[in-house]
Amino acid sequence: MGLTRKDRKQLKPARPVDLSLYLVTDRSLAGRRPLTEVVRLAVAGGVTVVQLREKDCSSREFLQLALALKKILPAEIPLIINDRLDVALAAEAAGVHLGQSDLPVKVARKYLGRRAIIGLSVENLEQLEEAKDLPVDYLAISPVFATPTKTDAGPAWGLAGLARARSLTSLPLVAIGGLNENNVAEVIRAGADGVAVVSAICAAPDPEKSARRLRCLIDKARQRK
Repeated sequence: MGLTRKDRKQLKPARPVDLSLYLVTDRSLAGRRPLTEVVRLAVAGGVTVVQLREKDCSSREFLQLALALKKILPAEIPLIINDRLDVALAAEAAGVHLGQSDLPVKVARKYLGRRAIIGLSVENLEQLEEAKDLPVDYLAISPVFATPTKTDAGPAWGLAGLARARSLTSLPLVAIGGLNENNVAEVIRAGADGVAVVSAICAAPDPEKSARRLRCLIDKARQRK
């Protein structure tokens, strides 16, 4: 039996989450620039959510990065921790994003509480269906297009797959995978509530300028839906 409307209302985050432009961090793409500087510029350009996703660092360093980002993020920009429930708790982050091989969503909800933001990546229609019974706040359709930053993901959904996913769930959807200025508008038109990017901002010479262009394209596409 899936979650009732009352259940979902009780699990609603403390504040509405604007998923429009969702930054997923990757220090390896930022060159010599500090991650805090890249994130600060990206937020100035219009990023609405920041997910700390750093696979190659110790637990202590991960926590230090999370705390450093919390210091620079405006109150309205939630910090989401990728995979690590312990780091999310220790940093008092806004929430956590989970993959299919991470801790179960219900366990994360138990420890983070009903007001935390919990996202889940789904890679196929079966996982999308299963998510209907889970206390999640949004789903990441992953990957929409093939991308080198998500080598462990399944086959690409494509625009048709994204549109199909939109028709099967009322949960907010964030598209991720191979997204850039050339395709974010069509992804929004296909049904995504937001766009998650990695290299399009982290590897950009000017993260603020790139974020501003992406946000403009997203907002215009939403107006024309």
